Amino acid sequence: MKVLIACEFSGIVRDAFIERGHDAMSCDILPTESPGPHYQGDVMDIINDGWDLMIAHPPCTHLAVSGARWFKDKQVEQREAVHFFMHLVNAPIEKIAIENPICIMSTLYRKPDQIIQPWQHGHGETKSTCLWLKNLPNLEPTNIVEGRETKIHKMPPGPDRWKKRSITYQGIADAMATQWQ
Repeated sequence: MKVLIACEFSGIVRDAFIERGHDAMSCDILPTESPGPHYQGDVMDIINDGWDLMIAHPPCTHLAVSGARWFKDKQVEQREAVHFFMHLVNAPIEKIAIENPICIMSTLYRKPDQIIQPWQHGHGETKSTCLWLKNLPNLEPTNIVEGRETKIHKMPPGPDRWKKRSITYQGIADAMATQWQ
């Protein structure tokens, strides 16, 4: 299967699909942090290239409810973020998963099909992650573990905080690559 991992610089989801025999490529405006097939640039440049599956991680800065107190000051940025999200939703790809935290798209677009947690996939942490799915089943838990630590929420400020918070947990990436065929 030809798989596009949109808005991913880490290569974690891409590599999980490659390990299972898929033709997968990540795409981000940032360079990849892990060697492998990666398009550095705008995903809209390659979105029409005949993909069977797209897993998209659009930036959440102007969508996540955790930043709601700043929404009134960033209306233009928020409109652009919503527009980008909807471009991904409406891509001409048979199977699509859009991933984002709890965000305004639940109101502006529709409720997510599923909300997953890292602790359902082998990581003893919490990070509510919404999935909007097209022609894909909900992810089944693969390794429910103890622990409900809020590492992401408690992460100290720093220049790379946004980057560290955006990386997909390996257990979730493996679940996607195993269950979404």
